[in-house]
Amino acid sequence: MASPITQAIKQICEEKGIAYESVLETIESAMGAAYRKDFGNKLQNIKVNFDPETSDIRVFDVKEVVEDIDLEELEKKAEEEAEKKEKSEKDKKKGKKDKKEKEEEPEDEEAIKFNPKTQIMISDAKDIKKDAKVDEEIKVELEVPGAFGRMAAQTAKQVITQKLREAERATIFDEYKDKVDEIINAVVQRREGKIVLIDLGRATGIIRPEDQVPGEYYRPGERIKVYVVRVEMTTKGPEILLSRSHPEMVRRLFELEIPEIAGGTVEIKAISREAGSRSKVAVTTAEENVDPIGSCIGQRGTRIQTIIAELGGEKIDIIEWSEDAESFIVNSLSPAKVTKVEINEEEKSALASVAGDQLSLAIGKGGQNVRLAAKLTGWKINVAEDGGEVVADSEKGDLENAEEGEEAKEEVKEEKEEVKEDKEEKKEKKKAEKKEKAEKKKAEKKEKDEKKKAEKKEKDEKKKAEKKTKKEEKEEKPEEKAEDKPEEDKK
Repeated sequence: MASPITQAIKQICEEKGIAYESVLETIESAMGAAYRKDFGNKLQNIKVNFDPETSDIRVFDVKEVVEDIDLEELEKKAEEEAEKKEKSEKDKKKGKKDKKEKEEEPEDEEAIKFNPKTQIMISDAKDIKKDAKVDEEIKVELEVPGAFGRMAAQTAKQVITQKLREAERATIFDEYKDKVDEIINAVVQRREGKIVLIDLGRATGIIRPEDQVPGEYYRPGERIKVYVVRVEMTTKGPEILLSRSHPEMVRRLFELEIPEIAGGTVEIKAISREAGSRSKVAVTTAEENVDPIGSCIGQRGTRIQTIIAELGGEKIDIIEWSEDAESFIVNSLSPAKVTKVEINEEEKSALASVAGDQLSLAIGKGGQNVRLAAKLTGWKINVAEDGGEVVADSEKGDLENAEEGEEAKEEVKEEKEEVKEDKEEKKEKKKAEKKEKAEKKKAEKKEKDEKKKAEKKEKDEKKKAEKKTKKEEKEEKPEEKAEDKPEEDKK
């Protein structure tokens, strides 16, 4: 029966999808870090061998054997290099670089370096092992004095957690890197702003706004097929970019649903797609007895209907591919019937003539049919009525509608300008009214202040007059008393 440690390692392997050897290596590197923390020194290159069945630990100091080197010379060279470096840095700062002198200087031989942590000189190595040779690896077993301390255990725990996370990320990255350009089944997780997060099982993918189909709503928990565009390793782990609008998704769906395409009997030569609306697929076959279009449609349209349902009702036109550019352009404009095609090889453009009742079919809604036909064939296509002028092209669509649209745009522009002018006039009027009101208010305030001042002045004058009269009355009263007194004396 396996030991508890072995069982725990196997459980981690199953949960994380990591190899047993990778987990064991992680444990050994964590124990090496713990030993270095408690018992090791800086000049030791610690390697640990761990047996999960018996829990035995063997610690080694591993070094590579190199030729004997004079350490004094090495130190001198190191000092000289440091001085040269300082000098060059000073020259750079001062801007005194002489290119000619630099060219004339002979190239230095590769500097001999010695790392005492990972390397050992052959003379010292022979003290440990008599038959030691250069480039040989020498292992010196070290003793484990006692149990690891709390800090060492904490270090080991951190190393194990980090290494396992890194190993899991690497496994997920390798798994999904092989699925790039493929279709996978997934579940909608949630929406974060405009980005849709998709649950892939062990990882989470994202569908950016440009990779979403217009009009499609992604409900949490809904199962959908997605196309893997790109897998990149970032600091946070693997980033998986998915798409529902990529033209190659149509190709992969055809390969899934149509055995003739999966087997190579029928070949898809070109695809043009406007996601959520319409797609055109050009197919061909090398075998005479096989109908490429019929193979794709299936009996009573069962095969193509399955693909249309998966794409949310997107219309699909299946066209027979041809080496002859003229016949390929005629086929690409289906369902419209083209009467004549004139080709200009130099400009890589074509003029397709159709009957009057076929014009709308050839152009399509908003010029969609002619635009998709141009993408499919790689030719610029102009559409004209039999014996008439060009009425549509693959770049502008319906020219009449385009002109009407431009006129409408100009009218809208003029209306906007008029509205803008009216707004500016109203703004100025409001400004003037506001100014007038402010001036009126100011004048009223001034008038009130003057009125208050006048009233105050009047009151002050009245008070002064009252005081004056009172004073005069007081002065008159003693005189009356003085006149009354002599009369009393006479009596």
